[in-house]
Amino acid sequence: MVSDVQADRDEAQEGTTAAFNNDVHDSSQDEPRPNGAPRPTASPTSGLDSNSLQPVGQDLDQTTTKPKKAEAAPSLRLDTVQARQESTGGEVNRRRSPLGHSLDTLRRDASPEMPYGSPLSSRNRERGFSLRRSMLTRNIEGEAEGSGSFTEPASSASTEKPRTTITISPVARDPSDQKSPPRLLKSNTGLSSLPHYETWLRGRVAKSSLLSSLRSAYKRTQKAILRIQELPPSKDGRHITINTNAKKGLQDERTNREYVNNTIRSCKYTAWNFLPRQLYAQFSKLANFYFLCVSILQMIPGLSTTGTYTTIIPLAFFVLLSMAKEGYDDFRRFKLDKAENNNSTRVLRVNDSPSEGQGKITGSISTASSSYQWKLTKWKDVRVGDVLKLGRDEAAPADLAVLHANGMNDVAYVETMALDGETNLKSKAAPLPVAKACSTVDGLPQCDAHFVVEDPNLDLYKFDGKVGLNHEYHPLTNSEIIYRGSVIRNTPEVLAMVIYTGEECKIRMNATKNPRIKAPSLQAAVNRVVIITVLFVLALAIFNTVAYQIWRDLTEDKSWYLVDASVSFFPILASFIILFNTMIPLSLYVSLEIVKLCQMFLMNDIEMYDGESNTPMEARTSTINEELGQISYIFSDKTGTLTNNSMRFRKLSVAGTAWLHDFDIYPAGLVDVLSQTPLPQSVNKGKEPVTRGIFPSNMPLSAKTGDPHMADVPSSAASRNCSVASAWKSSARPNGPQPEMRTAVLIRYIQNRPHTLFAKKARFFLLCLALCHTCMPERNKKQEIEYQAASPDEIALVRGAQELGYMVVDRQAKTITIKSPVIGNPDLEPQLDVYQILDVIEFSSLRKRMSVIVRMPDQRICLLCKGADTTITQLLRLAVLAEDQAVKVQKRVNRRQSLEAQQALRRESEQRARKDSMGRASMSLHRPSMAVQRLRPIQDELDDWLNDRERDVEVSMEDEDSIYYSPRPSAHYSTRHPPTSFDGRRSLQVQETDILVEEALVVDDAAVFERCFQHINDFATEGLRTLLYGYRYLDGDEYNGWKKLYLDASTSLVDRQEKVEKIGSLVERDLELAGATAIEDKLQKGVPETIDKLRRAGIHIFMLTGDKIQTAINVGHSARMIKDYSSITVLDHDSDMSIVSQRIAAATLGINSGGVAHSVVVIDGQTLGRVETDPVVKQLFFELAALVDTLICARASPANKASLVHAIRKKVKHAITLAIGDGANDIAMIQEAHVGIGITGKEGLQAARTSDYSIAQFRFLLRLLLVHGRWNYIRTCKYTLGTFWKEFLFYLTQALYQRWVGYTGTSLYESASLSMFNTLFTSLPVIFIGIFEKDLSATTLLAAPELYSFGHRNGGFSIKIYAGWIFMASSEAMVVYFLMLGLYGKAIFTLDNGLYAMGVLTYTACVLIIATKMQFTEVHNKSITCAVAMFLSIGAWFAWNLILSSMYKSNVVYNVRDGFLDRFGRNALWWLTLILIVSACVGFEIGTKALKVAFMPADEDVFRELEKDEGARKRLERAAAVGLEDRVDDGATAEAMQRIRTHEEQERREGEVQELLDRPRVMFDERGLRKRQLSTDLGPDIEMEDVHRSDQTRREEYEDTRKSKEISSPIQEMLRKGFGHVRRSLDVG
Repeated sequence: MVSDVQADRDEAQEGTTAAFNNDVHDSSQDEPRPNGAPRPTASPTSGLDSNSLQPVGQDLDQTTTKPKKAEAAPSLRLDTVQARQESTGGEVNRRRSPLGHSLDTLRRDASPEMPYGSPLSSRNRERGFSLRRSMLTRNIEGEAEGSGSFTEPASSASTEKPRTTITISPVARDPSDQKSPPRLLKSNTGLSSLPHYETWLRGRVAKSSLLSSLRSAYKRTQKAILRIQELPPSKDGRHITINTNAKKGLQDERTNREYVNNTIRSCKYTAWNFLPRQLYAQFSKLANFYFLCVSILQMIPGLSTTGTYTTIIPLAFFVLLSMAKEGYDDFRRFKLDKAENNNSTRVLRVNDSPSEGQGKITGSISTASSSYQWKLTKWKDVRVGDVLKLGRDEAAPADLAVLHANGMNDVAYVETMALDGETNLKSKAAPLPVAKACSTVDGLPQCDAHFVVEDPNLDLYKFDGKVGLNHEYHPLTNSEIIYRGSVIRNTPEVLAMVIYTGEECKIRMNATKNPRIKAPSLQAAVNRVVIITVLFVLALAIFNTVAYQIWRDLTEDKSWYLVDASVSFFPILASFIILFNTMIPLSLYVSLEIVKLCQMFLMNDIEMYDGESNTPMEARTSTINEELGQISYIFSDKTGTLTNNSMRFRKLSVAGTAWLHDFDIYPAGLVDVLSQTPLPQSVNKGKEPVTRGIFPSNMPLSAKTGDPHMADVPSSAASRNCSVASAWKSSARPNGPQPEMRTAVLIRYIQNRPHTLFAKKARFFLLCLALCHTCMPERNKKQEIEYQAASPDEIALVRGAQELGYMVVDRQAKTITIKSPVIGNPDLEPQLDVYQILDVIEFSSLRKRMSVIVRMPDQRICLLCKGADTTITQLLRLAVLAEDQAVKVQKRVNRRQSLEAQQALRRESEQRARKDSMGRASMSLHRPSMAVQRLRPIQDELDDWLNDRERDVEVSMEDEDSIYYSPRPSAHYSTRHPPTSFDGRRSLQVQETDILVEEALVVDDAAVFERCFQHINDFATEGLRTLLYGYRYLDGDEYNGWKKLYLDASTSLVDRQEKVEKIGSLVERDLELAGATAIEDKLQKGVPETIDKLRRAGIHIFMLTGDKIQTAINVGHSARMIKDYSSITVLDHDSDMSIVSQRIAAATLGINSGGVAHSVVVIDGQTLGRVETDPVVKQLFFELAALVDTLICARASPANKASLVHAIRKKVKHAITLAIGDGANDIAMIQEAHVGIGITGKEGLQAARTSDYSIAQFRFLLRLLLVHGRWNYIRTCKYTLGTFWKEFLFYLTQALYQRWVGYTGTSLYESASLSMFNTLFTSLPVIFIGIFEKDLSATTLLAAPELYSFGHRNGGFSIKIYAGWIFMASSEAMVVYFLMLGLYGKAIFTLDNGLYAMGVLTYTACVLIIATKMQFTEVHNKSITCAVAMFLSIGAWFAWNLILSSMYKSNVVYNVRDGFLDRFGRNALWWLTLILIVSACVGFEIGTKALKVAFMPADEDVFRELEKDEGARKRLERAAAVGLEDRVDDGATAEAMQRIRTHEEQERREGEVQELLDRPRVMFDERGLRKRQLSTDLGPDIEMEDVHRSDQTRREEYEDTRKSKEISSPIQEMLRKGFGHVRRSLDVG
């Protein structure tokens, strides 16, 4: 057997050794999917550390995917060997980086010892060195042992395996061919392998030195003005002693003052800085600054022709209004801060009225000594040195050092979700001497403990300090410190001393102190347009001024009636500037605020309302509404944002058989039925639908379950549903099969066949789940058992064991009581077994496992161990055999992943080719005809297009993978298949016991290992957290010897943790495999579907979490942020910076080459901090971050999150960032991002309160961005463009008129009417389009997320688009003016064609054109609002003219009085000219738009036409609803019930059809006479008909036969397919 195993190993090595030599980049020792197949830690014979394995060269021209070309940039030369070889010639492929410069994708050296694989191969898509790959490099020693007895103790041979970093050495097929491995690069900067890039970057830094100097000078000046003083570091840390004095606080040696108070402030402003900061913010809007300058000119006497204060007064009003709005928003934040500062806690103070005796700290609040008492104190009054008493579920008001905990083993459990987002509880304990000295209230003031702690800093994951007591010092680490925001859990009371307060607490140090004032990026584009318009106004004013000087010399000086009327240069220039200044309307920003305010109210969409929590969507700002339509990067928290803070035990693998646990999906009554009904005796094994079950057919289901939903469901149908596919679906692979049997069947199998080997294995594994944990059972008020534990994973496992029959009912210090069913007799009362807990070796991040040593009721001692599969595999007795089987599994996985990557790249290439051929921006649909009836052919193409994007690539390998699941057809472990009938169905029935499990498989270790690793890999692919269980029986002598060593280590005062882990590893060896579990970290509803659609929208999704890397990667898989074929680069703190930089460079080159289907980068917070300290590596990392599809940052502190958001916001050009989270640890990144979204989740409302928008569920983000974000972006852009367009249209007519008045500045329009142009007559059309415009329906936008790229391309507003609108305005202005002048102004036979009549005609034409364009040609969802806006605007203008005509008094310059009523208003030529002008301009608009749609259609034009077709619209509705239905909690149950009803309906139809087919069949002629009788297929029980039957009888029978053919279409369909037992009879001619 050993030789066979070795032969298989050699073959596997030959096939996959190149995988190690061909990887583009390395990853960390943690596998990207860490809960997948196992991998080893260290090998004594390994030659290289895994972190030192270098990327190797390749000619990128050999890739099958053609890379994109872009501009040149510095050469990225990846030097991975010390002896550099000459590069071969070839074309250098380049691709532009989002950061604004190019990266050469470099042809790397191809050498014989380092060949490079195809980019489509799984070998060069780095997924981390898993066991399945790295074990090929190990020299396997020892022999594989055969399987022994199940209860036999394992061998006592001790082979301690090191638990150091993974080391990997490439293996050659022949030792003589093995080349020397590449040596480590010697680099001080970490980028010696990229000399060209480093030189280029340092050159950029040198060029910007002047700018850096100016910035430094500015910061120094700012600090001097604001008196900001940076505190110097203390000499040897902060020294603190216990302080019980309420009047005098401890002093800070850095300032010689008391330490800062405990008040926190998250509002943006104070009473002192509100005014200057707001003035700066308001006048940073260029239009406001422009109008400020104009108003100053206007107030100079003699310059203005439009009044003195007509600009400054409305400007001041609008600015004050905006400032008041900002002040109100910040005042609300101030009130929230005040509420937190006024919370109360208990502080130890001197007792002013002693009346009680001495008590232990375990007493109530009133328990105190004669000298001291616990006094309720507000948080803001807590000071450094105070001693606090915290109870269960109380939050820490400051950073604390633990003095004593009233918990098991004096340990307190703390929840740090608000700090790092982790749901696991952290254990905190004071040093033993300190805990003993502080165990009584009287002992606290007398305790002379002296604490020395580090100065306040940002690091949440590291703490340095010490405490001295009795001239002995003990170290202080994070294990003894409780940070502000933490919550005490599972601990009655904790005593702690304050070490940091207020803004010096860790959580506040990580918060953003001065949140920036957010402004939309569109404002920058508008500012550029304003600059252009200002320049145009200046140019126009200068042109008219110069023209006036010329006209004065040629005409004015020669005209006798213009004597002494000339004006000097500067006054006429100023008058022209004032005349044309309203080309930039004063109401631009004010009306925009009104528009955005209305948009904010319209965003209260019922589709974003969460009924379960009664929480609507809430917009807390309206300033950045349009930013929601341009998001390109989303930074999301994990816990409470993506996940639901709920763990569920979902799957297990035992003895080579996988089982699905779905008790939580179905009603409790149904679960009881599943676990109490007997198994059937037979089952069909053909290809027909599975109908086996565990329900007795004669028992009504409603009586069993007590569930009203089940009342009308027959028991027989439900019984079939219990063993068919479960309602549970994997979020990572929703379309993937679920081949596992359900645990309800497992329970009954164990009960009915308790003495089989499989049943014994399964029972023992369930016992392992119930014993190997640290959970504490507690009874609530209803006397129901609830579990408390440090990790929610453990609670999920214990609850799973409880649901499967093994309930933990009690746990004492040294015992644990299990309630389990009686073996072989489940009807008896469950028995109680007491197990003695001898030792618990706790979990640590280094060990990645935990163990429990128990004494069984039969007095045997057993070690139970659970942990990461990568760790437990190495501790198995048959580790060599297990690793060999893991290699086989990994080869199959690699093959599937390679095929999926190829398919993904091929599909992307095809889509890109279709885009290029069509010349489309983001779509590939053909351009349809404008006629709706001609859209029919495109429906099929639309369906194909949507299907192609809705379905991810997935290579089906069910036939190959099905052999690793039971039940299955097997030639090795079961009998041959029975013979089948002619229709492919089994003619014999097989006992269900033959297909549930394969007893022969249980004793085959190789098969069990292979299946178990396959199951683990499949579980991890589905995004489940996997654990492997092992066990080992110990003899008494071995345990006693080990126990002595363990006691010495656990009581050591020096390096206790390290010694305990080292001694623990001595006994954790030679384990037997017990099984594997999979836990589901339940996602919020619709999270995977939302992420899929956001990715289709072109949005990069980054996950920033405080959890471990492995946990983050698991959630990434389940949320579909990581594909099974993703190329993952892991950057962790265990790697040297040179290795990190090389991985970054290699990943960047791989992405730029176009050979990566889906790229993911995983980094931890510590590595991110190191990267940010090196400017060269930092620049390179953010180059990579801008390119990848997904970035995951684990162990991220709030400061890490904020810095990453800030870097992407600053480094990536035109990137709009969005941060979403639900906890206090997310506030910093929410404030730093362009848009902050708060989730009203389980971590509280801190994030929601400080966010810009708050929602209840992550899935609502999809509608918020794709629908409301796009609508708001379109609306804001059209409002802005429409505003500039109408100003140019109107005032260019004024400029054109100057030619006919000698450029003297005479206005074509009456001054009162001119001042009302923007306010009364043209404001509503542009405001209404800014509020109500919807270019596409919500259904279309959700069905086709690709349309969201419209905002990424700045498709709504840009300089180019602005120029197009201004061209249209200029053209239409000339049409208006010259038609007015030619048709009416120069008419000789008319009543009144004076200045006022021409002005009113031009004015009226402009008002009509503006209203028509804004509410007719530009609006796509025409409604009553369009008619209202047009009616009010046009009606107001004509009403104004009526009022002026009847009431105007000053009739000197403009002949207004009675002009509209009696003169030109009664002139038909005036009205005809008006109609011609408006018709010409509207026709020009419609014609231009029609030509654009016909010859250059945009994506929106295509989908607008599709929306008009009913079939296409229904298909879009189906696509919009995929995966995003608002399911209730019992949605899975409803689905299961529907499946049951479907089965019952099918059974009923089968019976009807079978009854019809069982009738004798007789053929009749046209007269109803029998021609030939068919009875050969009717069976022996069917009697032959009487031949002498009368003709009447024959005719009646003929009618019956004819009617039997008129069966329902579903039955006809079943007949056609041969469904179930129904078979077509063969008609004989």
